[in-house]
Amino acid sequence: MMTGAAIERLRPGWRIVEAASGEEALTAAAILPPDYALVDVNMPGIGGLVAAERLRQTYPNAEISLLTANIQDPVRQQAGRIGVGFLIKPLQESELRLFLERERTSP
Repeated sequence: MMTGAAIERLRPGWRIVEAASGEEALTAAAILPPDYALVDVNMPGIGGLVAAERLRQTYPNAEISLLTANIQDPVRQQAGRIGVGFLIKPLQESELRLFLERERTSP
């Protein structure tokens, strides 16, 4: 919820949809396809990595990022394999701002 509030401040025109689980995130994306998705690695259900991979397959043009306190190499490597960004908790608003700017200007 804190990250959602920060995104609302940084991108006031964005519609934010929050999901309590990986399955709920996929259902929400099917209803309203995302331009950007920030997925917590430790979501209930299928979990963030699986949800991010499925979002990537279904919405190849969406910007997708993982949010996690788990900074181990296997998590980073899997994020890289599926082509998603990576943010580390606790997330500072200044870091989120820089990340969103990089994502918006990436090719």
